[in-house]
Amino acid sequence: MKVMVIGLRGIPNIQGGVETHVENLYPLLVKLGCEVEIVARSNSISSEHPKTWKGIKISRLWSPKTTGVESFIHTFLAVIYAAIKRPDILHIHAIGPAIMTPLARILGLTVVVTHHGPDYDREKWGAVGKKVLRIGEKWAMNWSNQRIVISQVIQKLVAEKYNKNSVLIPNGVTVDKILKSFSAIEKFNLIPGKYIIQVSRLVPEKRQLDLIEAFNQADIPEWKLVLVGQLDPTDPYSQQLISETKNNYKIILTDFQTGITLKELLSHAGIFVLPSSHEGLPIAMLEALSYGLNIIASDIPANLEVNIDKNKYFPLGNIYKLSEKLENFSKNPLNTNERNEIRSWVKKNYDWEQIARETYNVFSKLTRK
Repeated sequence: MKVMVIGLRGIPNIQGGVETHVENLYPLLVKLGCEVEIVARSNSISSEHPKTWKGIKISRLWSPKTTGVESFIHTFLAVIYAAIKRPDILHIHAIGPAIMTPLARILGLTVVVTHHGPDYDREKWGAVGKKVLRIGEKWAMNWSNQRIVISQVIQKLVAEKYNKNSVLIPNGVTVDKILKSFSAIEKFNLIPGKYIIQVSRLVPEKRQLDLIEAFNQADIPEWKLVLVGQLDPTDPYSQQLISETKNNYKIILTDFQTGITLKELLSHAGIFVLPSSHEGLPIAMLEALSYGLNIIASDIPANLEVNIDKNKYFPLGNIYKLSEKLENFSKNPLNTNERNEIRSWVKKNYDWEQIARETYNVFSKLTRK
């Protein structure tokens, strides 16, 4: 079964929820017998980027560097490329790129769209961007051969807005060993168990500024705050984060991290916080749970769907409540047994191998028709 994947920047080790999803899912689909080709954006991976990775072919296709149109133009070119290559399944990720679903169907392709969330709710988009994303969602849900959604919230949205059935296949997580090495901790001058961490893109809807304010208000003098995410000096939000933290040695901007460094930072953190206003099904939270971390998250529907203890949620945007929880959680660290229970729970409920099997079944049903 030949599967072509579009709608992402690229893999591996490229920041983003869709990119993380793809990086975890498709090597397992290769093991199940799929021949996978991922079409990546030229402005996200270099010409020296590996052409294959874990059995996946990675094709680098030109994309402009202009924010706001790069996804649209790249996806258009990717659909034309797919029409030439004729995969059995064209798998489009996210509703922005999925605006090209009608074109793909007209060109005779079998299209599966994974809806990762209503991106028009993201704070970064203006009126035109939101309109385009809503059209993308509408065309994707009405024109695709099959729809995959990553949460019950999105499944309900698709049923109510478009009267369409969808297959619920959540994001997953790989439960790795908790590392006992400390090189990353030493690099950032951290004390194990005495820092709060957030791992996400540095964008307004992730609400890093809320977390910074709550941390500054909290009475936790021995703790530090670590924000892991790619800094873009040309981006106004990154500039604001740098400005807000430059004179505070207790707040550390690590830039984008992956591999051993990220694993060490998660292994030794005391609290993981996700204060975001928009999520699909938060992979970052699942990864934190896979390390047995104590979680504090905003009470948006996507975060609530992960279904951790109610006391771990706080009202979105409520700085006082978030600060209060930081204080309370810092005084009540989890013991080893509690962390292991969390790790076992997330492995049982969000297993990538099961997710790969369910995705393979979706593809198989379409190719048998």
